[in-house]
Amino acid sequence: MNTYAIVKHAHLGFAALSIALFVLRGAFLVTVPVALGQRWLRVLPRVVDTLLLASGVALAVIASINPVTTPWLAAKLVALVAYIGFGVVVFKPGRPPAVRATSFALALIAVAYIVRVAITKNVLPF
Repeated sequence: MNTYAIVKHAHLGFAALSIALFVLRGAFLVTVPVALGQRWLRVLPRVVDTLLLASGVALAVIASINPVTTPWLAAKLVALVAYIGFGVVVFKPGRPPAVRATSFALALIAVAYIVRVAITKNVLPF
């Protein structure tokens, strides 16, 4: 297996784990909010997201893809910033439940868009 394939598979694994952790944390927020105080639930998502971003950068470097000249990659990055913003709102203390729920749904829509763009390499994948 070549380097690109190895990094791509790692990136896919980190993406799946990142999404799963986000959904798990969202479920805990509604059902067992005190669980979010556990150290592993604060640290692991950050580690996984850092590895996800690093593997994405590595893929772009290996493939010589520039987000300035590659619209689908630029779209993924913009959606990533939106996802992060919505995620911050979801887990920031003191936000009303309706705001958190809406932000959670919007974050999942952003993730679905990112995944679909990654698969189709199309800015308008739906």
